[in-house]
Amino acid sequence: MQISTTANPSPVDDARLAEILANPGFGVHFTDHMFLVEWTPDAGWHNARIEPYGPLSMDPATAVLHYAQETFEGMKAYRHDDGSVWTFRPEENAARMVRSSKRLAFPELPVEDFVQAVDALVEVDQRWVPDQAGEKSLYLRPFMIATEVFLGVRPAQHVTFLVIASPAGAYFKGGVKPVTLWLTEDYTRAGRGGMGAAKTGGNYASSLVAQQEATAQGCDQVVFLDAQEGKYVEELGGMNLYFVHDDGRIVTPETGTILEGITRASIIELAGKLGHQVEERKFSIDEWRDGVSSGRITEIFACGTAAVVTPVGSLKWDGGEAPAPASTDLTMRVRQALVDIQYGRSEDTFGWMHRAV
Repeated sequence: MQISTTANPSPVDDARLAEILANPGFGVHFTDHMFLVEWTPDAGWHNARIEPYGPLSMDPATAVLHYAQETFEGMKAYRHDDGSVWTFRPEENAARMVRSSKRLAFPELPVEDFVQAVDALVEVDQRWVPDQAGEKSLYLRPFMIATEVFLGVRPAQHVTFLVIASPAGAYFKGGVKPVTLWLTEDYTRAGRGGMGAAKTGGNYASSLVAQQEATAQGCDQVVFLDAQEGKYVEELGGMNLYFVHDDGRIVTPETGTILEGITRASIIELAGKLGHQVEERKFSIDEWRDGVSSGRITEIFACGTAAVVTPVGSLKWDGGEAPAPASTDLTMRVRQALVDIQYGRSEDTFGWMHRAV
């Protein structure tokens, strides 16, 4: 792509930026610029540009507001000790957006254009990438929306792809702690032939009422079961799950109706290198409860871009509770190994890191 750049005439001053980066939170502050490129059937992808971050002007009849035709990605940029800035497997985020686009009847943004767009924004706003102290990073949100002005159920003929960025602090303040989970028996996240494997806002919107239920029960996250039989574990509201057995095997629910997480795929490779066989298969809620009770399941952990890896504690449901597994040893080893690669503290033997700046 040929990308034009319009500098923000009023960037955040250095003193205020230092305050933000000292305590960035998550998704609260946004960088000085954003990337945009548009698509139409006649022109294809065109008008690629970086411009000052600001509100979008939308007609009330813009298609995304009515039919939820949109996809998004979540990824991070990491500051290494030498000052360089790197992203983690951006081509995998790009490939997943292609798959999501096919499911949402969107045009496909080529992988190389996705990576170029992210790199371009990171380079322009590189001063917003915090140092790595406390697991800080720059969170990147590429997303695609239907921007044609029309009312009618069909794929939009005008589409806009954007990238915005937000400095992020550590997901866990005060250290990593096991999360408590609520098993919802009333709601499902996705069904066969649905959008479960696509990263689209509708999947997350459908999880919110179940998350409210979990919060009301004093839990951190909600666990969803499959829609067909209501007995197989799928995923949390925003994270994938792993079950560590006493013989060293690790089981993670198979894909198809769940999101194919980049962190999920990376952990499968990393665990293999650490000597653990990983099985991707159906995993029932009874196998969870019985495995923890018998001691066959020694650890459970969840993963995602924001939290990286987190140990799972107790599982609660209406009328019962399964206790937390006995250990978090492998969980923390996997987490540390992954974080060390992302921040450049250990050798990237997988070739996962991509230098942006």
